Amino acid sequence: MEQLAIHDINAFRVAEHLVRWHGDEAVLEAASQADNSRALGNQELFSHWRAVEHAIQVLQLEEPLGEIH
Repeated sequence: MEQLAIHDINAFRVAEHLVRWHGDEAVLEAASQADNSRALGNQELFSHWRAVEHAIQVLQLEEPLGEIH
């Protein structure tokens, strides 16, 4: 994972909600939504769901990466 920051507060909120409802499967739900958005040709929604997917991956990290300040 190259970037650990979550830049979109809405993506973070959706990610948090999906993790609460779907647990470890949350990232699969976000990926499914991204795939559906791409199939519909909705690039903006596709990008949103990819950001949610990334946010879920960051939220589910079990150990910190990099330096802790």
